Amino acid sequence: MAAKDLYEKDYYGILGVEKNADGEIIKKRYRKLARELHPDKTKGDKTLEERFKAVSEAYDILSDDKKRAEYDQARTLYQQGGIPNGGFQGNFSAGGFGDLGDIFGNLFGGQARGPRRGADMQANATISFRESINGTQLTFNSPSGPVTTKIPAGVNDGARIRVRGKGAKGEAGPGDLYITVNVSGHSIFSRREENILITLPVSFPEAALGADVPVPTLSGEEVTLRLPAGTANGKVLRIKGRGIARKDGSAGDLLVTIEVTVPQRVDGKAKKALESYQAETEGADPRSDFRKRAQS
Repeated sequence: MAAKDLYEKDYYGILGVEKNADGEIIKKRYRKLARELHPDKTKGDKTLEERFKAVSEAYDILSDDKKRAEYDQARTLYQQGGIPNGGFQGNFSAGGFGDLGDIFGNLFGGQARGPRRGADMQANATISFRESINGTQLTFNSPSGPVTTKIPAGVNDGARIRVRGKGAKGEAGPGDLYITVNVSGHSIFSRREENILITLPVSFPEAALGADVPVPTLSGEEVTLRLPAGTANGKVLRIKGRGIARKDGSAGDLLVTIEVTVPQRVDGKAKKALESYQAETEGADPRSDFRKRAQS
């Protein structure tokens, strides 16, 4: 609370007591009002909630003898025109009421403050995975008017972006707007730090014999990945420089996890070829080393 807000308020009027009321009368009046205005009874009535806060604030000042005396001094000076409309600025003495800086320091728990900056505002935005990688622009409505801001390339899910001067208005200028960015998932791509991740389906012959296979990228074009002969399922291959751009101009990589696909149905010549392959490799046991490790 600013100093001007305090000495302009009539705490006696808020509680409904005379200025010469003793502490017991003030306490009884506060308890009665607190019971009537408690949020549990008012059930979300914002007007009554605000009144409850005002009553509590008044009691906090008037129930403390030292705070009450200092409040009385400051309010008397204000009513006599000893404090300018612009409010209290700095430390000064006037009319025998002592150092107002000390008075307000005691009432507020610190030195008095001048005009206050507007409150900061919060906003949420959801962008696509592709927009998070390439960057985008978003438009919001704020107390300062329509706001368009740039979301930088490579922004992470949950990032918080500050837009200066686009919050609530205040005497000392507007506050800031803070935007929390939520990134939607992609059906194919994901990320780990500055690397883009993708799982690429390949056929058994491509994995066994080796092949050049096309790989999609976020830019829309495809790049060719050379698949070595004998590539195992789950193998991760790296395509350099196809990840997320860094501030220094370099970029992360595209990490490709190989997924060897198994056909659901095999007929005709393809089936005969597989049966022939099975016969030719009958002596090979892919689980021999697996069994040994299980027994160790």
